[in-house]
Amino acid sequence: MIRNFTRKLGKVTLLLVGIAGGSQVQAQQDHMFSQYMFNMMAMNPAYAGSRDVLSMTALYRNQWGGIEGAPQTTTFTIDMPVNRERIGLGLQLFNDRIGEYSTTGAYASYAFRIKVGSRSTLGLGIQAGASSFQADLSKVVTDRGDDPAFAQNISKILPNFGTGIYLSNDKSYIGVSVPQLIKNRLTDYSYGLQKATQRRHAYAVAGFVVRLSPVLKLKPSTLVKYVEGAPLGIDGNLNLWIADRLSIGTSYRRNQFNSYESALEKGEVYKQDAIVGIVEVQLSDQLRLGYAYDKMLNKLKTFKLPSHEIMIRYELGFGKNKILTPRYF
Repeated sequence: MIRNFTRKLGKVTLLLVGIAGGSQVQAQQDHMFSQYMFNMMAMNPAYAGSRDVLSMTALYRNQWGGIEGAPQTTTFTIDMPVNRERIGLGLQLFNDRIGEYSTTGAYASYAFRIKVGSRSTLGLGIQAGASSFQADLSKVVTDRGDDPAFAQNISKILPNFGTGIYLSNDKSYIGVSVPQLIKNRLTDYSYGLQKATQRRHAYAVAGFVVRLSPVLKLKPSTLVKYVEGAPLGIDGNLNLWIADRLSIGTSYRRNQFNSYESALEKGEVYKQDAIVGIVEVQLSDQLRLGYAYDKMLNKLKTFKLPSHEIMIRYELGFGKNKILTPRYF
């Protein structure tokens, strides 16, 4: 069973990282998180400094847990405001692994922050950095010994830059971004398709907080994802905050792409829709923990295995007039 899955995973991962980046198959290449609301600087450089304190966040995602070679993603971000909160600076580090493919990178972010009201701030952000894309294809088992897609290992350094805007206050936020603008080439062969390149990803985020009672607050949010040549992806999230310390929420993810196997053999669309449960605990003014549990909604039994996500956020720089406590985004 594992051997058969490894063969399929080799083909699926080939798609997910964008090796088969032609007109017949498309996929999202950026790493995916259910707790996207805690990883917004990775999507939008204009988010840097928006929490008005030194903020550090670590996220780990284990997708399809229990399967050898399944996706695992780790990110760490740190950002803070400087120059009387007119500038936001940030840094993100990440590692994304699936099968024999690995992407490790770092990006620095700069946001120019403009007051547009008594409590609202508009951030205009840019980011720049690079990632190392590695594929040890000699370890992949395939049905075809002469498969040209696995004929050689891949090692690439991919420089890139991106931009975004982010408008926020203490009760709402909205942002639009394209974090990677350069379409780097990933391979030097085409295998009957166009030569594989990085795809541009565009993100739109929005959310707000509604006070239901002195102890209950409702926080809806959404993330819309667009990838060149692929259908639109949408995440809808609803969280209930209790006494500003405990949050219980759920999300629905609609994310479709043409998988390697179905596009090649059946011409069908493989759905990666999922339902998510999220729990957050604000242990103190500085420390927040979060956990997400994903269950995919499709007919492929292998990929119905659950995904787990853990988030830790720690912040410094609290003061009487420094920030409004707690911050919901």
